[in-house]
Amino acid sequence: MTQTEPTLLLDLFNAYYCARKNKRNTINQLEFEINYESNLIQLHDDILNRTYSIFPSIAFIINKPVKREIFAASFRDRVVHHLLFNYINPTFENQFIKDSYSCRKGKGTHYGISRLYDSIKKCSKDYKEDCYVLKLDIQGYFMSINKTILQQKLIATLTTASTIKPAIKDLSHYLIDTILANDATQNCIIKGKISDWNDLPKSKSLFFSKANCGLPIGNLTSQLFSNIYLHSFDTFIKNENKIKYYGRYVDDFYIISDDASYLKDLITTSKEYLEKELGLQLHPKKIVLQHFSKGVNFLGATLKPHRMYVSNRAKINFKLCVKNWKLFLQNNTPHYADLVQIRASINSYLGIMRHYRTYNIRYNTLIKDRNNLLFQYGYIEAFKKGAMTYKLYPTIN
Repeated sequence: MTQTEPTLLLDLFNAYYCARKNKRNTINQLEFEINYESNLIQLHDDILNRTYSIFPSIAFIINKPVKREIFAASFRDRVVHHLLFNYINPTFENQFIKDSYSCRKGKGTHYGISRLYDSIKKCSKDYKEDCYVLKLDIQGYFMSINKTILQQKLIATLTTASTIKPAIKDLSHYLIDTILANDATQNCIIKGKISDWNDLPKSKSLFFSKANCGLPIGNLTSQLFSNIYLHSFDTFIKNENKIKYYGRYVDDFYIISDDASYLKDLITTSKEYLEKELGLQLHPKKIVLQHFSKGVNFLGATLKPHRMYVSNRAKINFKLCVKNWKLFLQNNTPHYADLVQIRASINSYLGIMRHYRTYNIRYNTLIKDRNNLLFQYGYIEAFKKGAMTYKLYPTIN
């Protein structure tokens, strides 16, 4: 019996409960849950015997908020992703800078927007002095991540981690090797039409990524790995270049200074570091240097002195989301899984908009028409400070 054997099964059960949050009643999850105990025991044996193999993913295209390629792992493999995440994330979480916002507890888009807003206010001395914001974006980030470099970063940190037991380290190394060695494009199941990929730039598709490069968008491990991959760049900007005001959400980042010329120089500095150390390219069409007073767009919000607005794109997408689901309900008899997806889609926009003065937009788009079909299956619950959420009737399941 190895040191991991007594805890691995318990850890897998915990990972299973984490994976099924927000995934209840999907077909993939239900198939696993029918015999979840025996499935978890089999998964335990496969991992312990080092015979675990990854099932084919489902590949499809989403169009909102932007067109993107998604690879959905099987529920069984999502359990393993959560297992690995639970093992190694605390170690990396202790290293990440405060202003890395993606896939972190207590962070997220609104936190990132608030930090940028506060940083502009501080740098400009409460909007009384000149202050400039440089925004940069990495071209085809997930598809450009070099797996060898990523693996070296992962192993280097885990090898020296004093808080992880040796047996867990060994197990984590095995799972990392297995996940990174897998090519999600091989034997994947295409959902939708091949033509869905027609307008997607090759730099945003795993099918066209360079050899030994690219992580599938849609996996928990990919989100964590993407943060780890750019952590060295975060510290390079913050520490070596002595930048006080810097923040990053996945591959979108900002740098704030009262010196516009210095920010121009940092474009070249950042470009050279990313290319040399990480094999990444700045997106040439997404380099923005502006005075704070012009209004800064970041993560779906527009920031101006003393106020924040939800972006026009978010407003348009919210209206289209509601319109499209209404049309869907007019032409289809929805399954419960459809209604769960409708609820998630609407609430994702309501969650964003609650932080801004958007009551009229939400009311006119979602609530004003009391006869819309959304209210045959659910209702709007209002909370303090203008928050609201769409809930399904308890009798619908």
